[in-house]
Amino acid sequence: MTQSYSDRITEMRRELRALNALVPETAKGFGALSKGVKDHGTLSLKEKEYIALGMSVILRCEPCINFHVEALMKARASREELGDVLAMAVQMGGGPGLMYAGHALACWDELAARA
Repeated sequence: MTQSYSDRITEMRRELRALNALVPETAKGFGALSKGVKDHGTLSLKEKEYIALGMSVILRCEPCINFHVEALMKARASREELGDVLAMAVQMGGGPGLMYAGHALACWDELAARA
């Protein structure tokens, strides 16, 4: 049976906690970078998360896709907005972008059904 997106997110968080315990200074540095990027600048958090999602699709990072879809839901993004971002990712990434955009939409739909 295929693991749910929600379960994948939980498992990735568990793995990241173990990595953070092993290399705490690296984790702290990455956390500071993330906070700095998200807390400053002219774009909204939602806009920044859309950029991150598009890049995640193009880079084919499924755990990244899952985390950014989850963050977009918390930022009150809409499924239609998500579709626009995924369409741009497909345009930029061709066939592989299309495949990972499908993962992003499936993750959104699963998490939305649970909300």
